[in-house]
Amino acid sequence: MLSDRIKRISPSATLAMTAKAAELRASGIDVINLSVGEPDFPTPENIRQAGKRAIDEGYTRYTPGGGIMDLRKAAAVKMARDNDLHYKPEEILISCGGKHSLYNACQVLLQAGDEVIIFSPYWVSFPDFVAITGAKPIFVKTDPLHQFEPVFDDLQLKITSRTKAIIINSPSNPTGGVWRDDAVLKVLEMAHHANAWVFSDECYEQLTYDRPYVSTAVLAENINRGRVLTFQSCSKTYAMTGWRIGYTAGDKDVIKAMEKLQGQSTSCPTSISQVAAIEALTGSQSEVERMRKEFKKRRDYILDRLNHVDGVSCSTPGGAFYVFPDFSSYMEKGEKITSSDDLCMYLLKNKSVVTVSGSAFGGEGHVRFSYAASDDDLRRAMDFLEEALDEI
Repeated sequence: MLSDRIKRISPSATLAMTAKAAELRASGIDVINLSVGEPDFPTPENIRQAGKRAIDEGYTRYTPGGGIMDLRKAAAVKMARDNDLHYKPEEILISCGGKHSLYNACQVLLQAGDEVIIFSPYWVSFPDFVAITGAKPIFVKTDPLHQFEPVFDDLQLKITSRTKAIIINSPSNPTGGVWRDDAVLKVLEMAHHANAWVFSDECYEQLTYDRPYVSTAVLAENINRGRVLTFQSCSKTYAMTGWRIGYTAGDKDVIKAMEKLQGQSTSCPTSISQVAAIEALTGSQSEVERMRKEFKKRRDYILDRLNHVDGVSCSTPGGAFYVFPDFSSYMEKGEKITSSDDLCMYLLKNKSVVTVSGSAFGGEGHVRFSYAASDDDLRRAMDFLEEALDEI
């Protein structure tokens, strides 16, 4: 009865765990939710006020399908200011979040017979974005000791004449890894030789902790700039996940095609959110820096706790708000716990700690912990994790 295309995709594991946490809370259970993929801070006051003014001033009607011109200009200003990227408004599309942006790009560029390189561990939605078009996701190994950068020998083996695109996600969800510029350059060179598009998912580009972030398209200036699509979002940087505003920058013909598709699907992003996003991108950035500093402090805390647990290893992620520790040594014992799914379920049932299994990201043996949580929740969660591992 259902179409073949819907059978090609799986439910989002991260959203499923978030829903489970909400369900448990509603039943009165004191849940510590470390599965969430969004900042735990409120949207900054100046952005909230801009949204309220939009409502009061009647900005509640349809907008152009690709976003209002003032927001396209604001995105261009933001990328020039923060990323040294220089795009014209007609080279930018506003969509209903970064996820929508990536979905649109896959729909207009991919088709049956194409192959798309995805680095594993990967964000849960990448394979499904590809598969629903009829194209085939091709998974490439990464090195957990070096920010989960590509294993280039494996990448070389996986690139073929059918390779249509390569997806780069740095800073990464789920690992938090931030690739060195040399690693990105090598991928760009290989993509250029394969005549492949590069999708650069930069939704966490403001959340890096150990060195300045460099956008992929900046590095591609003399290699493959024309075939790089840059995806950014208001969601993580400005704690605006529910406002649903993301944007794509790149080749104007691709942007025009994405706008055409969007016009026949969602019509336009929410008018109120677009006005708020102008303030986010062009107003005070002080709250962004405050959140970044707080996330770095939390990262350092949770890393210290994890790396003092026998049998657990966790490399230092350079960005985002996730750690991706390896619990394989516990699973190899083959007693109570034999997989990442088992460990996550044990933590949920016995300690009321919500996490996401690494298997959802193609990283069996690992578990993703989000540190977008209060200091007290992080402390209690690590205490409960140590208790659980002692019991196991």
